[in-house]
Amino acid sequence: MTEIAEPENLQVTEPENLQAKYDSIIEKDSKYVMQTYGRQPLVLSEGKGAVVRDIYGKEYIDCVAGIAVNNVGHCHPAVVRAIQAQAEKLLHVSNLYYTEIQAELAEALVSVTGMERVFFCNSGAEAVEAAMKLARMASGKSAFVAAEHSFHGRTIGALSVTHKSIYRDPFMPPVSSETTFVPYSDADAIRKAISENTAAVILEPIQGEGGVNIPDPGYLKEVREICDETGTFLIFDEVQTGFGRTGTWFCKDQFGVEPDIMSMAKAIGGGFPMGAITAREELSFGRGQHASTFGGGPLACAAALASIEAIKEEGLLKRSKENGAYFMGKLRNMEREDVVEVRGKGLMIGVEVNHPCSDFVDFAREHGVLVNCTSESVLRLVPPLVITKEQIDKVVDVLEQA
Repeated sequence: MTEIAEPENLQVTEPENLQAKYDSIIEKDSKYVMQTYGRQPLVLSEGKGAVVRDIYGKEYIDCVAGIAVNNVGHCHPAVVRAIQAQAEKLLHVSNLYYTEIQAELAEALVSVTGMERVFFCNSGAEAVEAAMKLARMASGKSAFVAAEHSFHGRTIGALSVTHKSIYRDPFMPPVSSETTFVPYSDADAIRKAISENTAAVILEPIQGEGGVNIPDPGYLKEVREICDETGTFLIFDEVQTGFGRTGTWFCKDQFGVEPDIMSMAKAIGGGFPMGAITAREELSFGRGQHASTFGGGPLACAAALASIEAIKEEGLLKRSKENGAYFMGKLRNMEREDVVEVRGKGLMIGVEVNHPCSDFVDFAREHGVLVNCTSESVLRLVPPLVITKEQIDKVVDVLEQA
């Protein structure tokens, strides 16, 4: 297991004091924080690479990675240095002015995405909102086609194209009441759903929250053809699948399909909050049509540039692809009768079992591995791309015993 360097001048804390500290943190959270999360009984204090440590000093191999955020690993040295250096020069400046680092990041994103224009924001939901606004504005239409089991965010606009009722129902009616949901990986259903008022089709190239659902090989190409025939924009939500997660810069590259607009976030900043959309040259907001106070801020841009460079220098695209294949091979060879399917691309892996998988999560945590259960019966494994084969072996050993 990767070792986490001990902080300098570390003071030994007595176990009873650690318990009091833990209890105090939980009490404050319960008292002051809106209880929107189903948290694990775990207080994390530090991390390095694919390993995190709790306040008691116990280490865990992290196969959640902030939900596909920490692609270059926790506290990557280059990302940390970039944030520190930038923090000494400029923390924030309004988008009423230019900054060199924002222009450099825009150029880098155009390079790795193969698209032409960038808009910066702060999260995946904001990126989806921007994509929806741009599609509506450019098309003069208001309806969307989305997939069943999709997840695009929790803001009101993004909820309009998010399928699961538990997320949508408390906040109805949605902004776009004209969204039509169709089965995932069914191109003919999309063809039938597109109307004269459809602005865009929005899809995750691989559905994450829906259960790591992978489309048929020709699905996305056929959807692209349908959108071209009908004059409908195609939006890819690569918030979870981007920046090497599936073994290429973006999952679209796996299928050889280019969207008109693409949303991204999560791993873009190496752990620092950030979001963005990229679009074709002729698709762009004009002055005053969209904005974000913190979008493309200096700290976020510095972190993102360092993260992109780390992915390149450390060969993390190749590593994601190779270690993902190794991981899935080991998982498929587990001696378990309850595994329905192991599926994924790169280091975005789903292990579907024939029962609710919350017990897996608890057992794994108790044995030094963090995993996430989604869609009730699918273990979602999205570790940092720097995870080693030795760490993968430990994860599989734990899951086999769960």
